[in-house]
Amino acid sequence: MPSSNLVYFNSRDELLRVDLTKVVYFEASANITEIVTVNKLKALVSMNLASMEQFLGKQTGELARSFVRIGKRYIVNINYIYRINLRNQNLVLSDNDHFVFQLSISKEALKKLRDLMIQIKK
Repeated sequence: MPSSNLVYFNSRDELLRVDLTKVVYFEASANITEIVTVNKLKALVSMNLASMEQFLGKQTGELARSFVRIGKRYIVNINYIYRINLRNQNLVLSDNDHFVFQLSISKEALKKLRDLMIQIKK
């Protein structure tokens, strides 16, 4: 596993080592962000979503392109996007094998995500 994929979150009581290629999404609640990984491990870090976004950009370089912010609550790994459903306002994230996560997201945010994914594909 290349070390460039690893990031560390340090708090007073804990050191968390995360392989960003295994992160499915980040979910924020106030100044706390939950990290959710492919094996369904979850960890909380004391960081709001804007700070997490900046952290990812500074720490990961090229890998940061895999992550996109959606609305006020989520940053998702675009490599795990399985379905964008505008009508039901949900996003399905999956590796098509071991896990499926469904996130409720506004129609406007999903439209922006869909347009972004179409642009990336071109």
